Amino acid sequence: MYLNGEIYLGLSEGERVTMAPGMANRHGLIAGASGTGKTITMKVLAESFSDAGVPVFLCDIKGDVSGLAEAGTSSEGMEKRIDKFGLREHFRYRPYPVCFWDVYQEAGHPVRASVSDMGPELLSRILGLSPAQEGVLDIIFRIADDHGLLLIDMKDLRAMVEYCSEHRTELLTNYGNITAQSLGGITRALLPLERQGGDLFFGAPGLEIADLMRRDSEGRGVINLLDCVKLSRSPKLYATFLLWLMSELFECLPEAGDLDKPKLVFFFDEAHMLFSDAPKLLVQKIEQMVKLIRSKGVGVWFVTQSPGDIPDSVLAQLSGRIQHALRAYTPAEQKAVRAAANSMRPNPAFRSEDVITQLGVGKALVSLLDENGVPGVTLQTSIICPQSLMAPCAPATRTASMGSDGMGKYDQSVDPESAYELLEKQKEADAEKAALEAERAALEKEKAEFEAKKRKEEEAAEKKREREEAAAARKREREEEAAERKRQAASDRRKAQIERSMISTGTQILKRGLLKTLFK
Repeated sequence: MYLNGEIYLGLSEGERVTMAPGMANRHGLIAGASGTGKTITMKVLAESFSDAGVPVFLCDIKGDVSGLAEAGTSSEGMEKRIDKFGLREHFRYRPYPVCFWDVYQEAGHPVRASVSDMGPELLSRILGLSPAQEGVLDIIFRIADDHGLLLIDMKDLRAMVEYCSEHRTELLTNYGNITAQSLGGITRALLPLERQGGDLFFGAPGLEIADLMRRDSEGRGVINLLDCVKLSRSPKLYATFLLWLMSELFECLPEAGDLDKPKLVFFFDEAHMLFSDAPKLLVQKIEQMVKLIRSKGVGVWFVTQSPGDIPDSVLAQLSGRIQHALRAYTPAEQKAVRAAANSMRPNPAFRSEDVITQLGVGKALVSLLDENGVPGVTLQTSIICPQSLMAPCAPATRTASMGSDGMGKYDQSVDPESAYELLEKQKEADAEKAALEAERAALEKEKAEFEAKKRKEEEAAEKKREREEAAAARKREREEEAAERKRQAASDRRKAQIERSMISTGTQILKRGLLKTLFK
């Protein structure tokens, strides 16, 4: 509950335990065994921040936090608790402004982000890529930027991987070696993310950070409730979304310094899922974001069963501690109890290690920063009761809230012209060009064959003409030879005739001369 500029958390030996809102962006931890009251504590803080005008983002893992959207109900036990905490004049059962979100688009408005917004570095961390594969993924993003190809959804990224695979040789000069092994590794790493719902998360329209930082007409911060009942069974997608969201906040929000109250507060319920089997590089990225996001005026609170669920590097950044009861039935659990007790400022009045195992439901050891940033002495605190419903809200309440919160613009997905569509068009153009080239080649081949046939026919005709001319020449020669022989024969006959005639004439002359001689 937000009273007199402070967050009233509970009572310790009759004294109010409060938190200065300006210290909320130093982050915090709510821990405790199952059934000890962690969810109620988280709801009380969420209500308090909302009353202070601070927007809240809260992960609903079990589906029981949605009661924030409905007013609580009176009961004998509740009335006694109201009087016990001295809240009679301030407490009233009321609903809070809740905006429901759901990556799977079933129990809230869709939550989407583009692949480009995620970026190669975060995506590499989520996918657990090797350094070589991360380098190739960075090249893929660079090529997409250079060619004006937007990476919106998973099919865009797959299309780019396929494009780079088909044009590796051409891209080598400008972008370096893109190995088939790395491309195959990236494709394999995308499969689990797609299977868990990555195809729903990556898309358009993308979530605008400003829509998580709204206030209602009364000035109360809107509580953004992410339904994680189904999402919690997909740890890779869960980590993808939350890490992207913190990164977007860090990039979009200006440096804020120390504020009177945060711009936004996150509550990550069942936080161990963020770190279960997480690659070392991913844990480092989360640690980095938790460290840096404080300067943007954003507070991060992790909710989990044991502080041991949170890596030490991240745990060291959590200044506020609310420790509910822990069980110590095994040596490992006893060690966790000692670690939790040692992480809080000691109280001379009791040993935290002993008290942690004896706390009842709704009670916690609390150590918070004061207005000067100094950790307070650990106090045994009874947590106050929430003003909203301590049960899931009715489906009708959820539906009504989704219809009136002004976030309907996200309900319909949009598939803009991005890398997949442009590359498909290019493929079609290339296929059409290839078909034209093939048709041109076929026509040229047909033309060449026709010309070759024509040349062959002409050559054949030429050879036939030459043969005919040769035959005609030989015929002429034979005719000329025959005519020559005929002329020669005629000449020979004439010559013979002349010779015979001359012989006859000579004989006659000779005869006349002899006769003359005889008759002289």
